[in-house]
Amino acid sequence: MIILSLLAMLSYAVALPFQSPIAGFFGAGIISLILGIVAVIGSKRAAQLLWAIVLIIVGFIGGGIGGLLVLIGGILGLVSHFI
Repeated sequence: MIILSLLAMLSYAVALPFQSPIAGFFGAGIISLILGIVAVIGSKRAAQLLWAIVLIIVGFIGGGIGGLLVLIGGILGLVSHFI
């Protein structure tokens, strides 16, 4: 997510089938970069309920392949919290 957002800011972006829902309003590169940093910080605490929900939201807003992976990680953290 971070690498693809840096490439998007440098205009070397690859067209991906998954797009961010807010990419048209703000810069897709800057928003994805911030969300990627939040995802890296929150990944250590994915088993906690609050951080699992934050990762699900970040993955949905971030879009792209990285956002999809963050979304799956948040879902797995949510499942691991209740099991």
